[in-house]
Amino acid sequence: MADFTDHLTDKHIAMVEAQPVFFVATAAPDARINLSPKGLADTFRVLGPNRVAYLDLGGSGNETNAHLLADGRITLMFCNFQQPALILRIYGTGKPVLPWESGWEEISQHFTLLPGTRQIFDIAVESVQTSCGWGVPMMDFDHHRETLVKYHAQADPLEWAGKHKRRRESIDGLPTRPTDRYIAGTMPSAD
Repeated sequence: MADFTDHLTDKHIAMVEAQPVFFVATAAPDARINLSPKGLADTFRVLGPNRVAYLDLGGSGNETNAHLLADGRITLMFCNFQQPALILRIYGTGKPVLPWESGWEEISQHFTLLPGTRQIFDIAVESVQTSCGWGVPMMDFDHHRETLVKYHAQADPLEWAGKHKRRRESIDGLPTRPTDRYIAGTMPSAD
């Protein structure tokens, strides 16, 4: 049986903070639904009962950025793979905040910036749903993969920028705002 609230409770926050992985879903009119797993250590924050955020590294695409610019809707899902069985969904609206934009200083202070950081998604929580989770398997967490962070730490910044400069739209042709990776001690340009 599903229960809804209009905010995150302390119990919700404890469950969310204990999970090593979460899932992000976005969509835009006439575009595919995008569903992405997220699991890098220490990249999700509860900033209040009606505000959450997560740190995003450069990867294979930028669908969440495009969808939020076009539509704004976002759903985050957390599954407890231990006891008690529980699924928690956060429904809201979000926006990408890029390193050179106003708002970056405020939101980035909540995170340790990693090599490859390209944006932080700032999400206004509209409602929270919990459900039983009895169909979710029990699983043990081993460890986070370090590959993506290592890739960005070792990549030549100019080569990476050239390769990804072409990615100015989603797989459905929706525009994205130009993003670049944050490199410690530097600030990417908006070009």
